[in-house]
Amino acid sequence: MINDEFSDAAMEAEFAEDEDIRRAALGFISDAWAEAIACGVDADAVAHAAMFTALADLVATYGEDAVAKLAEGLPDRIQRGDYTVNRILQ
Repeated sequence: MINDEFSDAAMEAEFAEDEDIRRAALGFISDAWAEAIACGVDADAVAHAAMFTALADLVATYGEDAVAKLAEGLPDRIQRGDYTVNRILQ
């Protein structure tokens, strides 16, 4: 039982750490985005550049097939509201 409890605690700590890393990464990206907008770069251009950079990095890491499979799920996630920042949850 002790090993299971330790494993559970380790997994929770790893998840929390991963969540913190992702939150920090989002903060860096948000700051860069705001700086680009403040410098007069069109928001659509920033969005396209960000998407290109993200997809290119994922392809370099995981390959075209894996990223294509990931992209197949995007329409459902978008419609579900996963990327809607100021949505109202009921």
